[in-house]
Amino acid sequence: MTGRPSAPATNLSKTREVGGVTLHLGTPDTTDQSWIGQDAVLRQLLACWLVVDPNDRPLSPRLTGPPGIGKTTLAMAAARLRNQPLFICQCTADTRPEDLIVTPVLAEKGTIAYHASPLVSAMLVGGVCVLDEGNRMNEKSWASLAPLLDHRRYAESIVAGITIPAHPDFRVCVTMNEDESTYEVPDYILSRLQPTLALGFPTRDDELAILKYHLPFAEDALLALTVEFLQQAHRLKLDFSPRDGINLLRFAIKRMAQDPRHPISRDAAWREALFCVLGEEAADLQDLARRKRRALGGQHAPLGLGDLFFSPDDPLHPDAEGDSFEDEDQED
Repeated sequence: MTGRPSAPATNLSKTREVGGVTLHLGTPDTTDQSWIGQDAVLRQLLACWLVVDPNDRPLSPRLTGPPGIGKTTLAMAAARLRNQPLFICQCTADTRPEDLIVTPVLAEKGTIAYHASPLVSAMLVGGVCVLDEGNRMNEKSWASLAPLLDHRRYAESIVAGITIPAHPDFRVCVTMNEDESTYEVPDYILSRLQPTLALGFPTRDDELAILKYHLPFAEDALLALTVEFLQQAHRLKLDFSPRDGINLLRFAIKRMAQDPRHPISRDAAWREALFCVLGEEAADLQDLARRKRRALGGQHAPLGLGDLFFSPDDPLHPDAEGDSFEDEDQED
């Protein structure tokens, strides 16, 4: 989920000298972002970054959950509460060690300028860095961060030939999506990225508040339709997120406002947005959930004790959300 842009940052050409090498720092993110609901996980993240003794050091947690749940937003809100500059490093399968630390750039008159990554910029100014979607990186890139994530708290730049110590106020966390397009993070890195803070889907009231925060101009009826859809998806363990709801609403509102002379009805605009944003299969969440369960069964998904005695659709299954399914059956 994205926030609202605030005033642009100044000091765009700030530099720092490390080991006789001038590093050009990145610009901090200035997005004004609030966190809504799930206060417990926000407090846990802030606790990770506390230092309670001169011999203590901050933790580097990983934030896990499905895409669009608000992991980056949580880290942004925590940085704002700590009053620290925020830097975001977007991790991909192509991220190289030098992308994470220092990149040489050809400057004027054939000279080489060394540009600090968002991570190193945060290290030098005492800011917060979010390694976003960290489990998309390969092991070689992770290996370059091993000394930074333990008691040494420094990073080495091979291209610049320097060792960069982290500012005492430097903090870092890693967001990780739970999907199939990711790498397995090495155990020696996972042991440094502790604890794991898992984000769940928001409650009905929190989800409504999130949608209103991002779309204060949306009609109440559209908001109610979208929240009901998302809450049903959450009950069925489908990964439709608040971000999906925001995109769905934005498109529906734009379609309704597109041609005042030939307006499209609210329900028609919402259904069209549902198909375009989430696909036609989203029109029948019950069927989509059944197909997902069958697919997981074909992959030999881990079974709980209840699965040995009950089928997934059995209302007596210990993990079944009985009231929700009974209500839905009655509606059908």
